[in-house]
Amino acid sequence: MTKLTKNKKLALSKIEPDKQYTLTEAASLLKEITHTKFDSSVDVDIRLGVDPRKANQMVRGVTTLPHGTGKSVRVLVLCTPDKEEAAKAAGADYVGLDEYIEKIKGGWTDVDVIITMPTVMPKIGALGRILGPRGLMPNPKSGTVTMDVDKAVSEVKAGKIDFKVDKAGIVHTSIGKVSFEPQKLVENAYEFIQTIIKLKPSGAKGTYIKSIFLSSTMSPSIPIDVKSTSEK
Repeated sequence: MTKLTKNKKLALSKIEPDKQYTLTEAASLLKEITHTKFDSSVDVDIRLGVDPRKANQMVRGVTTLPHGTGKSVRVLVLCTPDKEEAAKAAGADYVGLDEYIEKIKGGWTDVDVIITMPTVMPKIGALGRILGPRGLMPNPKSGTVTMDVDKAVSEVKAGKIDFKVDKAGIVHTSIGKVSFEPQKLVENAYEFIQTIIKLKPSGAKGTYIKSIFLSSTMSPSIPIDVKSTSEK
């Protein structure tokens, strides 16, 4: 059995047993129970009443967090030469095509998001076995396969995130950093949760959102009152 550290015990003592917190309460409490020496990420986990194995119950989408994620997102744009300058101007970290495809084939995946164009996808298809398991494969549904590569880069840099329910029926994402003001965390979490609600599949029956938890890196999870998420 893992021995609890002094900080972990202190953090757990501040979370009231059986209490469901509002987003505002949880955002403030999270700052009290996080003791890492670095700026921890703040995560939201939502358990849904869906069966992801069924096509009509899949939950996947994108949203733009009003205050961004606080992370520096490394973006690679695989495009034709006529789009390169626009991609660079929008803030892309890496821009090119054939040379980066060869680097990826060699094992290089040191980026967070890859954006490309529909006309280039045939070349990238062969990279599926490398990019797929890392969640880096461009996809039209997430807005990473588009002719407007500069717009896509700007949106990702501004805080656009894509998410997908996992096999256990849970959607997980980061919505900021512990250094954010509590209200900014609340507004980011609210935006994400409302997006999930709007994406409720027609095939989902019974309770859609079963539980919501807010946590930071290495902190205990704080249970959220689902009903309270209808208001900021």
